[in-house]
Amino acid sequence: MREVPTSLREYALEEQAERPRFWRLNHRGEPKMATERTLSIIKPDATRRNLTGKINAVFEDAGLKIVAQKRVQLTPAQAGAFYAVHKERPFYNDLVSFMISGPVVLQVLEGENAVAKNREVMGATDPKKAEANTIRAQFAESIEANSVHGSDSAENAANEIRFFFAETEILP
Repeated sequence: MREVPTSLREYALEEQAERPRFWRLNHRGEPKMATERTLSIIKPDATRRNLTGKINAVFEDAGLKIVAQKRVQLTPAQAGAFYAVHKERPFYNDLVSFMISGPVVLQVLEGENAVAKNREVMGATDPKKAEANTIRAQFAESIEANSVHGSDSAENAANEIRFFFAETEILP
């Protein structure tokens, strides 16, 4: 016979101990993914057309919370360092030039499975291939001027967030 806990806290801790550590339940008692963060950049083509609010609404409607945001003008050194992984690719110089052509909005998005969810709401890099109602299908001008950047993995998200934000700038 199971011993009766003397407090609700004891009961909750006992229940939690029976589940694997990585597994938690949402408010409906269903398994949920761990909350994670991802970097989003609203690119110069979108800021030039004053689309920041509309793009933010798409993120928020998808359940992503904006926990840090700042509008900046990237320097050539910043853009070059951020996209250094593409340095040997033929489009690198054009990409850096585009990213410094106007202000960008840097954001940290937070939510369950944030990296994958952000990539889903952004849509395919080529707006012609992006599903309807994604950010790129709605707002991108071309494959180069595709309105948004998003981290492609949790590891890259952590590195990209550190590149642009101090931990003190991120408010849950």
